[in-house]
Order: sequence, then structure tokens, then C-alpha cells
Amino acid sequence: MTIPDIIQQRVAAMPDQPALIESPNGVHRELTYRELDVLSSAFAKRLYQNGVRPAETVLVFVPMSISLYVCLLGIFRLGATAVFLDPSAGLKHINDCCQIQRPRAFLGTWKAHLLRLASPALRHIPLHFWISSDPKRPAGVGSLPATISTPQTDTPALITFTSGSTGKPKAAMRTHGFLIAQHQALSEAIDLKPGESDLATLPIFVLANLASGVTSILPDADMSRPGLIDSRCVARQIERYRPTRSEGSPAFYERLLSAPQNETSSLLSFQNIYTGGAPIFPSLLEKIQKAAPQANVVAVYGSTEAEPISHIDWKQISSDDLKAMRSGKGLLVGQPVPQIEVAILHDQWGQPLGQLTVSEFEKKRVPLGQHGEICVTGEHVLKGYLNGQGDSETKFKVDDKTWHRTGDAGYLDESGRLWLLGRCAARVEDSRGTLYPFTVECVAQTYPFVRRSAFLGKDNQRFLAVEYSQVPTTAERDTLLHSLKWAHIDRLIPLKNIPVDRRHNAKVDYPSLLRIIK
Repeated sequence: MTIPDIIQQRVAAMPDQPALIESPNGVHRELTYRELDVLSSAFAKRLYQNGVRPAETVLVFVPMSISLYVCLLGIFRLGATAVFLDPSAGLKHINDCCQIQRPRAFLGTWKAHLLRLASPALRHIPLHFWISSDPKRPAGVGSLPATISTPQTDTPALITFTSGSTGKPKAAMRTHGFLIAQHQALSEAIDLKPGESDLATLPIFVLANLASGVTSILPDADMSRPGLIDSRCVARQIERYRPTRSEGSPAFYERLLSAPQNETSSLLSFQNIYTGGAPIFPSLLEKIQKAAPQANVVAVYGSTEAEPISHIDWKQISSDDLKAMRSGKGLLVGQPVPQIEVAILHDQWGQPLGQLTVSEFEKKRVPLGQHGEICVTGEHVLKGYLNGQGDSETKFKVDDKTWHRTGDAGYLDESGRLWLLGRCAARVEDSRGTLYPFTVECVAQTYPFVRRSAFLGKDNQRFLAVEYSQVPTTAERDTLLHSLKWAHIDRLIPLKNIPVDRRHNAKVDYPSLLRIIK
């Protein structure tokens, strides 16, 4: 069973239901499941007729749009592998990625093809395809030759690139079987139901929607920069289509909530709101819940290699939980999903673990309630990277079972709930002991004048960098520092902007921050 197989079942059961909706510049476009089937089949044939074969790789430079999913499903149907990388990471990143995995073909809009002028690696890709922004633009009809076998569960489907601790790109390869396992875990964790409509801002969730019979409404915004979207355009879409659910990064919802009151009222159509991809502090969940009191507001914890890991509804967070988070206990992210196994090991981040016996593994586990590295295993947890690049730092085996080291520190409480403490590599170790970032940042984020905060150490000094939403009074600043007296902060550093990750615009970029702190 593959994602295209499941979508075929949806085509048979609900051919005329909209599968994808978009409205670039206010112009309505939609594809029904039947149309998506026809167009993706035709695109698979187009690829085949122009020289792309099963098992070959296709680099995709198409923004989040209906056209993207027509292309992606066409690639899947052919049995080829779609490759995605972040063009904003620079030409060196593009060249490095193309060296690790040499694509057979390049798909892109006219803007993407301009990038080929600056990149020798892109110019050396043998086949090139221009992709129209109009998904219904004629591209031929028909299907693949009968001699082309359908993809199997172990057929590579998707390759994405992420950076390792060394800065070198790592290629995360997902098979069709992996995508099915991820779909099953996601559909249960976020309660996907056929017939619903979803304002879908995260590409992997759109695949889960398509397989679940959920209509995906694609935002009229540049989702490569969710922290800079025009909230007015998205608010108009919500008013127009009245989606029943949504998921997005915290930066996306912060932009929606920063809109005028008459625009944030559009959130009243949502019954379920999911946010993830970066730390979700209680203050944001509370703001979303106030703007959408009728909705279930859920924080989802996961990573590129394991999505989802756990989740928690704002309504499940008790006053005692909030008190714990405000007193340095970390960030609560809820019960792990049933499809995953979580283990907390002594924090040895940066040291390869390799092959362990069951006895050795058990000795590395910490008792309940004690902090350490969060490690996970399961059918939707990535078993390794392409060519083994990055495996030694993030994978280990216990007998025949592969575990993934998330790089996050945390602990499990007596109820089996997972708490995050921050990145292992961002821990502060000095003569006063060891502290993890979220123990401090969770406290700082409870203050309304703090938009973003980052705790870090340098040269045996502890700093709290703060990006203010409004300049605090001296008394407010003193109250903040007093509440963190136990953290022994040497200096409070106000910054106009704390550097964040490119993808979600919400995770603190600690290495960049360290470079700018003097």
C-alpha cells in the first residue's frame, strides 16, 4: 500500500469532492479528487515520455501550491523519487545537496529556472521541466505504460535535506511504506476525518489530508517565510472557505493573531487547530484559544525524522502544569503517540553510541522524572540517512532495533507525559552547574512584554536575550529577573530580533545568537 494507492481509494469513493483549493491573489482554483487523479497520471506520463524512469530522482523547486501536489503525485505514480531542498540556504547548500544525490530531472517554475543561471549543479541536471502555476494548464492526457510496475512499500518516495551538527547536509530518505506509517500516525494524532476542510500550511500534512479525504486549502501566502505572511490575505481565505481545521508553525499563528480584531474573528470557523515545528509555549496556546474558544488547540511535537512524537491539547494543561513550567520544569508536550516508543538516556549528545545490547541500553536509561536525551523508535521514525551521512551522530541500534536521537533533552513524568528542556547542544554548563534553555525560556515567555527569549552561556557567563513585544518598565524587568534568580543570569540582553530558523521562523538559532553576543 502506498499514498497513491490510498488516494485512488478516495477517488473511487469521493471523486467530486475538492481535494485541493487555492486562491492566489484572490483567484479561486480547485481540483477534485477525480481531476487530481487525471492530472497526476498525465504528469507521470509526461515525465516518462521525456526520459524519467522509475527509481530516478527528480529535484522539485515548486512552491506550495496545487501544481506542487500534481507534480509530487505524478512522481510517486511513476516510482521516481522527489527531492526537496531549501534554495534560500544558498548556492553552496544547493551544490552540496546535488553532490550527495545527483538528480536526473529538475522541476521548477520560471523563477526557479532563473536560479540555474547561478548554479552549475542545477545546470548539470540532464532533464528540465517548466511547471505552470495553473495546475489545469494542458499537459497531455493518458497514463503510464502497463510495463511500469507500481511502487512498492520499500520504494524510495521522498528525499529532503537537513543540516547535521557539522553543517553538512544530510539526506532524509522516506520510502512509500514510511509515508504510510507517518500518515497513519498523523491521521490519528490530529484526528483527520473525511469531508473536513483544512487550512494546510505544512506540506507533509497535505499528503495526510489527501490520503484521509480532507480538503486542503493552501494559504495565499509565502509559506517559506511563515513569520512574514500577510495575515489579511489568509484571513480573507478563512472567511471565504470557512475551514474546520488548521495546522501551522507558531510563527504563522502569531501573524494571524497580530491582525486587526475583525480579521482574527475569522478563526471562529476552526474546530481544531494544531501547531508545531518549533517550541509551543503556553502563552501562545492561550492566545489561540481565546481567539478561537470553540476549537481544540493542540501543540504537536515532532521532527523531520519523527513526526509526530507527542501532542497535548491546551485544555489538558492544568494549573499545576502551568506552575511547573513557570518554575523551571521545562515545556510540557504531552503523551507520546501510540505508534512511537520513547526512551530517555543519559545526555551523551555528541558521542556516537553505535551498537548496544539490551543490557547496555537499559544502563543508559535514566529513572522516571530525570532528564536526559530524548530517543525514539517506531515505524514512522527515520532509520537512517542516505549514504549513512549523519547516522553515527543520530542513530544507534539495540540488537536489531534502530533508535533515533532527537538531539532534544527532556524527561517523562509519572503520567508518562513528555517534557522538553531544549536542545542538548544548547545546554549551558559552567561552574554553577548545568541548565537547559527551556527551563529558563518557559519562565520568560510568561511575561506579556516578552515576544521571544533565549537562554545561553558564553565564557562562564549566563545570558538571557530578550526580544520585546513592548519595552518593559524597570519594575517589570526587575520582576522578570527576580523570577529567574535561581538561574543565576549574569546579563539581560535586549535585542531587536533574536535569530530564528529559516523553515518555521520560530526556533531560536543559538549558534547565530552566540556569534552576535559580545
